[in-house]
Amino acid sequence: MCNNECDASTPELAHPPELMFDFEGRHPSTFWQSATWKEYPKPLQVNITLSWSKTIELTDNIVITFESGRPDQMILEKSLDYGRTWQPYQYYATDCLDAFHMDPKSVKDLSQHTVLEIICTEEYSTGYMTNSKIIHFEIKDRFAFFAGPWLRNMASLYGQLDTTKKLRDFFTVTDLRIRLLRPAVGEIFVDELHLARYFYAISDIKVHGRCKCNLHATVCVYDNSKLTCECEHNTTGPDCGKCKKNYQGRPWSPGSYLPIPKGTANTCIPSISSIGTNVCDNELLHCQNGGTCHNNVRCLCPAAYTGILCEKLRCEESGSCGSDSGQGAPSRGSPALLLPLAALLGTAGPLAI
Repeated sequence: MCNNECDASTPELAHPPELMFDFEGRHPSTFWQSATWKEYPKPLQVNITLSWSKTIELTDNIVITFESGRPDQMILEKSLDYGRTWQPYQYYATDCLDAFHMDPKSVKDLSQHTVLEIICTEEYSTGYMTNSKIIHFEIKDRFAFFAGPWLRNMASLYGQLDTTKKLRDFFTVTDLRIRLLRPAVGEIFVDELHLARYFYAISDIKVHGRCKCNLHATVCVYDNSKLTCECEHNTTGPDCGKCKKNYQGRPWSPGSYLPIPKGTANTCIPSISSIGTNVCDNELLHCQNGGTCHNNVRCLCPAAYTGILCEKLRCEESGSCGSDSGQGAPSRGSPALLLPLAALLGTAGPLAI
């Protein structure tokens, strides 16, 4: 490591934050490096904040690669309100009880009933050991409590995400913050004669996710330096979280993952007050679920559907819908697309995915 040769004011010797997000396909790896622990015993603490100005749903593990030893103490935090408030996501320490007054656990100690528990793990904080560069926040292992070890039963996971808001929110963020609290020491005592050996260095941070569009968009674009949902189903808003004007014929509802594989669109329908002579026109106002537009004034619906645009199951009115009824409304698009995220950290480029 560069130790005393690091100099943020000299390009050849600088290790700025954007080096955590550049392409890592070459050797040696580029990396960000903190100042050294020259002010010991004052704590050497650094915050790294990733902000997207957009609600993001995490879809795979968060992976942080250290070029120094992994820190003795670290907290991964999340925000759901664009950085106004923060909650811990996971604690990391060589000694959880001493650092955070928590018993050490791993994700394997959790279950469906405790999957939302915030834990402290000692699994990733082992000092200067071989192959000790990487720290994970395990998303897929938590998914596996519902979808099975190989994530083959996705219908079970989607059903839980559909019906359990706390579970959806757990995998949702607007910002992430890595709080580095104590560098890797590697021994019981800090060597005060060689403080330059203590610092943080990170070569890569990977975050996998998709824009939260409430299943009302299949595309999320990077427009005017912001991630934006291209809302469908007559919805609008940053997360497609409300019905468009004149399409408030029923309360807004998020799309549904179920039934697999197409899901349910839960399209916003025209308000009664906005319905004029053109109820449908086969261009902008489509009859749904196989209905046909009759003289632009009404939709002729298949036997199983009813409503202004054939948007409702007829069995819902009588309360006779069941899991074996074979009736389900198809969606206009697939539930979601996985998308690369751009971390707005200094001049950072897109996150690797």
